[in-house]
Amino acid sequence: MSYHQILKDYSPKKSLDRRHFLRLSGLSGLGLVLGLGWKPDGQELIATGSDVATIRLSPYIVIESSGVITIMNPMPDMGQGTFQSVPAMIAEELEVSLEQVKILQTGGEKEFGGQTAGGSNSIRGHYQKLRTVGAAAREMLILAAAARWKAPVTDCHASDGVVYHKPTGKSFTYGELAADAGKLPVPQHPQLKDPKDFKILGKNYPRPDVPLKVSGKAVYGIDVELPGMLYASVAHCPVFNSKLISYDDSDTMRIKGVKKLVRFQRALGAHKYDAIAVIADTYWAAYQGKLALKVKWDYQGNDRFDTETYEQSLRDMAEKEGQVVHNEGDFETAFHSAPAQLTSFYELPMLSHSPMEPQNCTAQWHGKDQLEIWVSSQGADRVKKDITRNIEIPAENIKVNILFSGGGFGRRLYNDYAVEAASIARELDGPVKMIWSREEDTQLGPFRPPTFSAMKAGLAADGKPLAFQHKVISPSMGSTMEDKNDTSGESSSMTEGISTQAYELPNMKNEYVFSQMHIPLAAWRSVTSSTLAFAHECFIDEMAVKAGKDPMEYRLETLLTKPSDTKRLLLKLKEVSGWEKPLPAGWGRGVAQYEFFAGLGGYVVEVSSTDRSSVRIEKIFMVIDLGTVVNPDTVALQVEGAATMALTAATKSAIIFKNGQTRQTNFHNYPLVRINEMPEVEVHIIAEGGAKVRGVGEPGLPPFAPALGNAIFAATGKRIRKLPFNLNKV
Repeated sequence: MSYHQILKDYSPKKSLDRRHFLRLSGLSGLGLVLGLGWKPDGQELIATGSDVATIRLSPYIVIESSGVITIMNPMPDMGQGTFQSVPAMIAEELEVSLEQVKILQTGGEKEFGGQTAGGSNSIRGHYQKLRTVGAAAREMLILAAAARWKAPVTDCHASDGVVYHKPTGKSFTYGELAADAGKLPVPQHPQLKDPKDFKILGKNYPRPDVPLKVSGKAVYGIDVELPGMLYASVAHCPVFNSKLISYDDSDTMRIKGVKKLVRFQRALGAHKYDAIAVIADTYWAAYQGKLALKVKWDYQGNDRFDTETYEQSLRDMAEKEGQVVHNEGDFETAFHSAPAQLTSFYELPMLSHSPMEPQNCTAQWHGKDQLEIWVSSQGADRVKKDITRNIEIPAENIKVNILFSGGGFGRRLYNDYAVEAASIARELDGPVKMIWSREEDTQLGPFRPPTFSAMKAGLAADGKPLAFQHKVISPSMGSTMEDKNDTSGESSSMTEGISTQAYELPNMKNEYVFSQMHIPLAAWRSVTSSTLAFAHECFIDEMAVKAGKDPMEYRLETLLTKPSDTKRLLLKLKEVSGWEKPLPAGWGRGVAQYEFFAGLGGYVVEVSSTDRSSVRIEKIFMVIDLGTVVNPDTVALQVEGAATMALTAATKSAIIFKNGQTRQTNFHNYPLVRINEMPEVEVHIIAEGGAKVRGVGEPGLPPFAPALGNAIFAATGKRIRKLPFNLNKV
């Protein structure tokens, strides 16, 4: 039950289509294959087949006559628990435990559709669909058993991979029934289990990946070893958009183990960057060879770029009129006529994703037209897309083996490193593993966009809002990755959530001011909500202070007079945090929430400050609204991880450019929060079931920084408007 299976079962074939995919996965003696197919009109349809040669569907469940049950997992696991939670949705309805099944990872096969873990979509995007697949298989197995016994279906039930005849106690295993079940019509609307009968979903069910990771048996991309494998270390120019003039490899080739050099181009979005790979029989030799390489670059003026100058340009745009992304009422009139006016400016920096596993990929060409990839990525389908975009090869001729990922956070949505490995391997006769160093991973992007926010509000005498504006000033991800000249369509992604909060804010006019940048920018955990929530929720707090109101009560009584999920969440936060309980002298509480495409979450943070200068975080309370939960323990872990990442972004890290290059190189000057610095996080889940399913991995990040900032103001009277800041010197 591990990714080892993928590696163990592989042997090169002439073709890598669906039929061979099943064979390569070690499936034999097929009885029941069930998954999703498509009608001509595109509507999803449950489908089945017992002959591997006829399969043209996504086989989420394969039950062999031998009794082996295989469940396919289309969502890569980068620590968020999809290796357990996605198969669990099928297993629950199939009436098997995860200990009874073999889990295999999909590899970008088109029959499975989208296979990208991003946007906190792994559960909310598959919950109904995969439960339905499992329920359909269960019903077919029960029907097959009832037919053998010539008994009413109502006398039969399934449990733990066995169908029982209740009156007699007779039973058949799923393997014994698989062949018969595979011949039956597929129920299009199978009866789903009542949640009260769940054995796996909603429970703290053990994760099968944990023993593999604890024992060291789990295979990450960087762990792949193949016979005859060489290693590659790549020389990239540290200044973006530079051109290679020449290089001297005389010192490189004298290093023992170095075999050759390969010149190619790194493909990131629409951009191509010159690069040179040093090939050797060990990674150390390849890396040392790269360091010894003497390269001349034409920076093309990009070495003049620096963060200080660029950020000042963003400040200068504060009064510039931008693209209007939301306009309700008459902001200008309401703001200028309001008895009280409030303005603030918030600044958030560029960040690196910095997953613990640096970017890497192993590639091997089988002949001239068959490519195999072993990679840690957030989506096998995206790997294929990115490779075919840059290398002339049909997607069906690419086999992608997705391994465990040592973190992703959005970085592994961009598979430039896989394209690099494929390009390098094309010049070699066997497999090659390409590995980025930590320094390269930190410096080469793509990065989270720097985002500034100009805030305005007009208040009535009683503190009620009369006018509100959130003006976002930033470069866009799309323009830097795809070299777009038309940025009119970028405003929605760069203003995520600022116009759709549940707060009752009349006369709202939100804008986006675009700023050009040549540095590649990309989605970072929770995308632009990771920056915008800080400005939005801290400013709401400023409005509360201006109105002379308690920040929690101002939100609940003034801004949320109508019932909403946001109001329910804040009421829960108020309850679990003991908001109304007095705090010791020098302490303060802060609250924040944020709802965006991935979901809804909120924090109360408690801090203490004995000298009104240094701050200690005492406790963190978090409430996440999910609707439906698969594994509460995994949810808590994801929220704790999000809070840790948010604390790092708020107090530790920033990417700074000087002379066109990043000044940060490794964790000594791009630090992360250490375990001894992380306060207690108390997680509460709102999960009332029903059709609503929200994301987990991202909603826990955006509201943390503003809750912390608001707590610091409550404790010290100092308002934090620029990140990162030093907790020891606020």
